[in-house]
Amino acid sequence: MSEIASYTNRLAKNAKHWGKWARRQGLSCYRIYDRDVPEFPVIVDWYDGHVHLQEYDTGWVQTDEAHEEWLAEIWEATAHALGVPEEQVAVKTRRRQEGDAQYEKTGLAGEDFIVEENGLKFIVNLDTYLDTGLFLDHRNTRQRVRGEVKGKRFLNLFCYTGAFTVYAAAGGARETMSVDLSNTYLEWAARNLAANGFADGLHRRVRQDVFQFLTDAIDDGAQYDVIVLDPPSFSNSKKMLGVLDVQKDHRWLVEACLEILSPGGVLYFSNNLRSFKLDPALAPLCEDLSAQSVPEDFRNKRIHQCFRFTQGAV
Repeated sequence: MSEIASYTNRLAKNAKHWGKWARRQGLSCYRIYDRDVPEFPVIVDWYDGHVHLQEYDTGWVQTDEAHEEWLAEIWEATAHALGVPEEQVAVKTRRRQEGDAQYEKTGLAGEDFIVEENGLKFIVNLDTYLDTGLFLDHRNTRQRVRGEVKGKRFLNLFCYTGAFTVYAAAGGARETMSVDLSNTYLEWAARNLAANGFADGLHRRVRQDVFQFLTDAIDDGAQYDVIVLDPPSFSNSKKMLGVLDVQKDHRWLVEACLEILSPGGVLYFSNNLRSFKLDPALAPLCEDLSAQSVPEDFRNKRIHQCFRFTQGAV
């Protein structure tokens, strides 16, 4: 058996298994392959007939020419194994990222299209940015939020394209507030809400630095019943007041959120920094949901950490 065959065989087998699973779950986007075969360190996600293929930098030393040949072979093999045209496979080469790199444009135009998750619609684009517009690893937590927000005030910090906000609106939240520094993503969040029939009125979006938003909210005596705090690991965006380092800054962010959380309210705090350690002062106040929050289709169970804080917990 050729070396590439070990990859294509595993990919085809996984696609069959997870395809059946996803249909039962009501999902049109899910993870198929996550570096299952060590010689092929790629991640393959399925987005309703389109494929997102990410190469991960393992430190292997290859000439540029050899790397291009290797990647082209994987691209062709992926399309063949999944039965899709090569032009429907978006290929991303990942290096270790810092700052806002995951949000940067790739230089490709790409096309927007709609995928479904648990009966809700989300606009994605597999080409234009390094990420797609929908973080699949937060699917379980989004569903939890949906079940907890009926009649409540919901706040989504570092909201990206507003997927949590869509779930909150679908769960019957009384009102939602989505905060991000990017106009592009706030507009994307508005389109996601509109795609699901939710008008702007009850669903406000604010372009602001989250540190400043929380400072102002505390000063104003604002109160929210359910908060999602999902910051990037690191950001040095010029639009920010300072530099965000989730390890260094998470205690301040969490404590600020707890100050504006109503009695009995719930805060979900998540991040995907591999080396992250929760501040010991916060540990008694929360439940570590990481084991339950990573979806079944994710082979990497350490893709994120997720904590649930309840206001009034001792």
